[in-house]
Amino acid sequence: MPILIFTTLYLISLALIPPSSSNNVHSNSCRSYCGNLTIDYPFSLQYGCGHRGFRDLLFCMNDVLMFHISSGSYRVLEIDYAYQALTLHEPHMSTCDTIVLGNRGNGFAVEPWRTPYMNPAADNVFMLIGCSAQSPLFQGFPDKHLPCRNVSGMGCDEYYGCPAWDLLGHRKKGSMFGSGPPECCAVPFEAIKAINLSKLECEGYSSAYNLAPLRIDGPGRWSYGIRVKYSVQGNDQFCRACEATGGTCGYGTDGIRELCMCGSSNSTSNCDSVNSSSKTRPIMMDTLAGLLMWMMLWMTTN
Repeated sequence: MPILIFTTLYLISLALIPPSSSNNVHSNSCRSYCGNLTIDYPFSLQYGCGHRGFRDLLFCMNDVLMFHISSGSYRVLEIDYAYQALTLHEPHMSTCDTIVLGNRGNGFAVEPWRTPYMNPAADNVFMLIGCSAQSPLFQGFPDKHLPCRNVSGMGCDEYYGCPAWDLLGHRKKGSMFGSGPPECCAVPFEAIKAINLSKLECEGYSSAYNLAPLRIDGPGRWSYGIRVKYSVQGNDQFCRACEATGGTCGYGTDGIRELCMCGSSNSTSNCDSVNSSSKTRPIMMDTLAGLLMWMMLWMTTN
């Protein structure tokens, strides 16, 4: 009988004694990978991880990272965390070698609530191809003040020199309203806020960006794709404080409230608050465990 009581009390004491691992170290369960790309804050593939402004944005399909917004899905070629930029590819985008018509391209348009968090970079040019004379691009502008213009040294005058135009068999360099709209109209995203081919009445588009401080000679050497700048709006002190205390930044089930994930617990501030609130419990557990050990020793000697 004493042996049974001793064994029972011993097992209870083991269950009450907390593990010796530090409460300040937590694994980042939100960091993930898709192919050769790392997905980290503010992005995530899991609901509840990352920044709430970037939720339901990235999806991994067969090791291919996809970026999904209202205008369609795009392949993510790169995430540059240092410069806060993503490089996207759209299969129906025209390049220097191929011009895709038929209104097949997605263009680029984000949901209004996402616009504070991401937009194409200022050095990204969109070259709209085959737009009708009734396009909003050409309404309300005198001939000499068309919205078409170069962006970061890139524009339609250079783009007309691409082999794709020769293959297409027609081009109207700089034609004005007198003989119809220009075959190509280059605009910065900021000028029209959305690249919607249907609303703009355009047959196709191309997009190029420039990372170098110097102008890249020739459209054959341009980088084709959509360069999107992103930013975490507001004061980011919450996430920095969370990570500094070993936590992982996330948000609540309401999709709005910020959370600091601290292993098995969450906090609305940082992991230190979780640790401090749990300090009294280990002390009580240690006291109880010590009392049980004393009782076991007393029973074995009597």
